[in-house]
Amino acid sequence: MDHIAARRIGTTGLSVTELGFGAAPIGGFRATISEAEAQALLETAWQGGVRFFDTSPFYGYGRSELRLGHFLRQYPREDYIISTKIGRVMHAQRPGEEAPADLRSNGLPGFIPAFDYSYDGVMRSLEQSCLRLGISRMDILLVHDIDFWTIQDRDLLDQRFRTLMDSGYRALDELRSAGVIGAIGCGLNEADMCLRFAQAGNFDCMLLAGRYTLLEQGALEAFLPYAGAKNVSVIIGGPYNSGILAGDVPDHATHDYKAAPRHLIEKARRIAAVCQRHQVPLAAAALQFPLAHPAVASVIPGALSVREVQQNLGHLRQPIPVALWHELRAEGLLAPTAPIPGQA
Repeated sequence: MDHIAARRIGTTGLSVTELGFGAAPIGGFRATISEAEAQALLETAWQGGVRFFDTSPFYGYGRSELRLGHFLRQYPREDYIISTKIGRVMHAQRPGEEAPADLRSNGLPGFIPAFDYSYDGVMRSLEQSCLRLGISRMDILLVHDIDFWTIQDRDLLDQRFRTLMDSGYRALDELRSAGVIGAIGCGLNEADMCLRFAQAGNFDCMLLAGRYTLLEQGALEAFLPYAGAKNVSVIIGGPYNSGILAGDVPDHATHDYKAAPRHLIEKARRIAAVCQRHQVPLAAAALQFPLAHPAVASVIPGALSVREVQQNLGHLRQPIPVALWHELRAEGLLAPTAPIPGQA
């Protein structure tokens, strides 16, 4: 069994492995994975040293949490860290109620999500998650998807932000004070919203998906400096930007789960060319890059197969010469203020 170094979450007593397991795919999020395959992915990650697992009620409408809990309950509770999310409360599908299209097509459990960021919504969501996972306390609880990327409506975004900070946040703070959860944070797709939440409340961490990667470093402008100054740990989701940084960069590469625009494909290919000159896989550079920032605690890529889990483990351990990062900077492909691996 391999070992992966761990980093602390904020000022809490929690530490997460530098490589975590993003459990969206095992719930059927954008792919169909069988029960046996899901358990095999988790076993491979565990044997590789991963001890941090991120899930959500939204991933498979409960299926991700069920599968993760089934796997983890064979191990002592203190041997791993789980983060899950609030914001969607599940209810059983009622007669005549229309199910989401992906639930119908993938044969997912018959539960329907409803947005709820209120005090009661946080309490109900946590209770449901603990029951699905088979645990009595949660390590990290994250506010999920209050960002424009998800909502696409500024007024509704502001409404949900206010509901969370005026109501749901009180539940999060009480649960943390009572020791029911170890840390609180947000799981978002925008650095600006991570900053807005970090400034509005006493959060321990932020899970930022796809916005601090080898391809884009806009989070360096305001959010990451603030997080570092305030001891808000950052967990990086989507280090491959949903595929464009995962390997070869084909014409049909994806970015943010849709076809990548031409300018990003061209930039990714330039990055890949630098990596190739140094005999380093593009995905290895993409996985390791965010970990150089002192505010970053963990990177949590997803995986659709055992082979992809093994690749992630290998990418974490891939030797990368410092010269590669300097060449990326010289080519204007990395923000000049971005910390680089191997730099004192």
